[in-house]
Amino acid sequence: MLADLGVLNSLQKHRWMILALLALLGLTYARVIPSMVGQWNEDPNYSHGFLVPFVSAYFLWQKRHELSLIKIRPNNLGLLVILGSLSLLIIGFAGTEYYSMRTSLVFLIGGIVLYLCGWPLLKGLSLPIGFLFFMVPLPYIVYDALAFPLKLFVAKFSVVALKLMGVVVWREGNIISFPETVLEVADACSGLRSLMSLLALAVAFAFFTQKTVPRRLFLVFMALPIAIFTNMLRVIGTGFLAQYYGAAAAEGFFHEFAGLAVFALAMLLLVVTGTLIRRGGQL
Repeated sequence: MLADLGVLNSLQKHRWMILALLALLGLTYARVIPSMVGQWNEDPNYSHGFLVPFVSAYFLWQKRHELSLIKIRPNNLGLLVILGSLSLLIIGFAGTEYYSMRTSLVFLIGGIVLYLCGWPLLKGLSLPIGFLFFMVPLPYIVYDALAFPLKLFVAKFSVVALKLMGVVVWREGNIISFPETVLEVADACSGLRSLMSLLALAVAFAFFTQKTVPRRLFLVFMALPIAIFTNMLRVIGTGFLAQYYGAAAAEGFFHEFAGLAVFALAMLLLVVTGTLIRRGGQL
């Protein structure tokens, strides 16, 4: 039905069918999407989810001229992806497993594009569609499994740095003890929270600033050490204040301000890294 049509002609000719399909998607995920948006609002780890659909839409807008030249070639393999996505949704409902339900939406969008439009268009939309995975919160069991070793890593090397600065300190797991007070390296200081937001930003930044795939991948990879390093600075600064000015000086306003300052520094380092990669040698 859509074969041999260009994307723009297809959208215009079948706009009512597409609107009906979007309405059907909205009804199917009427319970899934609001709960996900609610988690974005309530959990600071995923507040970046509000921006993800808009960034994805901007990716789509940037590629509009390229996409308009692609011919529609419907592919029946998309039907298998659609059925698999709906099965994932049903399994998620049956087990009250939110991650499965939410990711099924992204897979379903990809399946619909493949079924109605074919591989060429799906390939062209791989970034806008794939970027939507950043809006899906991780399962708590996965988050905890990642956050705990990161907390230990940050605590260990932050204590090493504090000792080099002459601070009397010792560590037990993620607990940092000083002569006058005790601090805990919590999830917020593990680097995972900023890492998830920074990864989404790194993908967007890499797409707009780097010309080759290896450079883009390298810049995205650099989000990991940048997030860990900046959160180590946060722990070190908190520990230094707690040692010389008391625990109260390291809490309250400073703790909130440090979180914002650390993320701002992480973004700055990401921009600097991207600039150096772009000006570097061939890759």
